[in-house]
Amino acid sequence: MLYQIIDILGTVAFAISGVLVAMEKKLDLFGVLIIAFVTAIGGGTLRDLLIGNTPVTWMMDITYMITIFIAVVFAVIFVNQLKYVRRSLFLFDTIGIGLYTMVGVEKGLQAELLPVVCIALGTMTACFGGVIRDMLCNEIPIIFRRTEIYATTCILGGASYFLLTWLSVPEKYAYLSAIVVVIVMRTLAVRFGIRLPNIYKREAQG
Repeated sequence: MLYQIIDILGTVAFAISGVLVAMEKKLDLFGVLIIAFVTAIGGGTLRDLLIGNTPVTWMMDITYMITIFIAVVFAVIFVNQLKYVRRSLFLFDTIGIGLYTMVGVEKGLQAELLPVVCIALGTMTACFGGVIRDMLCNEIPIIFRRTEIYATTCILGGASYFLLTWLSVPEKYAYLSAIVVVIVMRTLAVRFGIRLPNIYKREAQG
């Protein structure tokens, strides 16, 4: 039940982030719906294909399509209440990667994969919907921008889950704690300008 709730919440968060990007780009209603859809299910679709879970999850359960549609309608109606679009996008995107990281990890565990592979699946689930969204909207994907720590927080969140379970923390609390780790780490990274090392620095000085 917890897993299903987290999955639905992640779908809502990413669908809304897709709507915000699409509306910022002034796409029509169909474009907004498509961007919301690929943002919400893109990473999960790729994950399911890689582990042989076909037909993919959203094709087997109409709940996901209904959830995305409701999230799109909600975001379109209340977009004027989201006064700071960039701030709102960051909020929903951050919540989305936190939730979807653990959805991907859980899928890996169900497939009886190694922890490192589960973490990779969690990172992929969290990040690749946003990658597809940004590419369709003619943006450099957030995951590839030096100004953002994105995938790294997903990796740390997934790793923290396995560390906590190894320390005998109850699985439910380890699961929720890992989600919080992703959200807090990314928020702090953006707030204090924490970035990965610049590999071009030495070349630029030369």
